[in-house]
Amino acid sequence: QVQLVESGGGLVQAGGSLRLSCAASGLTFSRCNMGWFRQAPGMEREFVAAIGWSGGRTSYPDSVKGRFTISRDNAKNTVYLQMNSLKPDDTAVYYCAADRSPTVPTTTRTGSYDYWGQGTQVTVSS
Repeated sequence: QVQLVESGGGLVQAGGSLRLSCAASGLTFSRCNMGWFRQAPGMEREFVAAIGWSGGRTSYPDSVKGRFTISRDNAKNTVYLQMNSLKPDDTAVYYCAADRSPTVPTTTRTGSYDYWGQGTQVTVSS
């Protein structure tokens, strides 16, 4: 069985920081591209960050570039999302995802990911 478990969400004031973690099990983590997505009520799931299997390639949308950083520790089977300078518009449920058979270093497409976590709530107050 494959399991992705997110943690680190919570309530933070605008301008603050949070670090999300995603612990993976049941797959060969070091061969998977990993991604973070978020979803607010009534909205489509939105790409946040992606990182290649080796950690050498990352991708971000303009909405978070310069504020968020994705990283991974293959020895711990864990991917992280460091979020700085948080804004109320960052409020959403954040999901970790794994692509076990990547054909490109990173991808922004939800359909490219095979496994998803349950999500962790991030709320940013003004």
